[in-house]
Amino acid sequence: MPCASCLKRRLAASGVPSLGWHPLQKGESDVLFIHDPGRTPPLREAVRAHISLRRYYEMFWTKRQDGGWLRIPKAMRADFAAPDNEQEHEIAVLIAEGDREQANVLEARLFEQRTRLAAAERALAARPTKKAENDRRIATAKIGQFQSSLADLQRTGLIDRDFRIFPGHYAPVMIEREGQRLLVPMRYQCRLPGWTEADEKNKPGTYNARRNNLENAWRKLFGRQHGVMVATSFFENVPRHRVEQRELGPGEPLENNVLEFRPQPPQDMLVACLWSFTKGTDEEGDLFSFAAITDDPPPESAAAGHDRCIIPIREENLDAWLNPDPNDLAALYAILDDRRRRISSTGLRPEC
Repeated sequence: MPCASCLKRRLAASGVPSLGWHPLQKGESDVLFIHDPGRTPPLREAVRAHISLRRYYEMFWTKRQDGGWLRIPKAMRADFAAPDNEQEHEIAVLIAEGDREQANVLEARLFEQRTRLAAAERALAARPTKKAENDRRIATAKIGQFQSSLADLQRTGLIDRDFRIFPGHYAPVMIEREGQRLLVPMRYQCRLPGWTEADEKNKPGTYNARRNNLENAWRKLFGRQHGVMVATSFFENVPRHRVEQRELGPGEPLENNVLEFRPQPPQDMLVACLWSFTKGTDEEGDLFSFAAITDDPPPESAAAGHDRCIIPIREENLDAWLNPDPNDLAALYAILDDRRRRISSTGLRPEC
């Protein structure tokens, strides 16, 4: 487990401040493809925020310690590849250390599976058994998986999947505190107020907050702790028969497809989110976590077999969304209703 007291000492020694100026940056989701500036026009100057360098440092430190390094998208780590100041340099050093440690872990796992594969092949050569066949199959699959992960880790250029996030991954979320917009790295699976780690394991679906449940399960956050994530597109798992707009045939197995959805014309989306903060202990660091609000899809998305959709709010409603009035929920629902409507599928994407 990460040591929070060790982190505090490291932060004090590094001099990383709580804030630093930086343009709104890249990020992604199960649902989302965090902002890739090569895909869409840049956001206006009005959509900018202070980046919380301290929270980024804490995230990188914690994920190094708890084995969750690959839950930070490569694109987020690459944001600090060319640091602009001493504080960003401290974060870049931490990232380089984390990448080296993760490479060592993957190489050790590769060695373990290659040893397993060699033993299985020797056993099969002597006398075929079901166990040896299973060991060969599993070892071969894991070797491919670890080789791919190691290649991704060591690759210098960024590709599409480096911006994509899944539940449990981290992404930059814009919030507002004391009149200042902050960009804070958060886990894409919200730990609701009062929940423990055990609670969220029992109810792992809190990466999305359904609009029709905001005043029930999400009542402690809706109207109080709002944020937005900038995303280029989002992905959904949709059964093939629904994509083809037909019924599942007799005896036909269910086949999953991954569809990518984008706003038309292409533009960044300000995805409406709710967020939570869980204070850490001496053994565990602080946790910022969030959920994307979802609703029934627009007709273009529904036509592709999609049954829910994130809610991209309009830029002109950003201030009101980030500064919610808990006594005027009707105004907040109006912001969610006044969304950018045209989101269409760009077709099947390879699963990754």
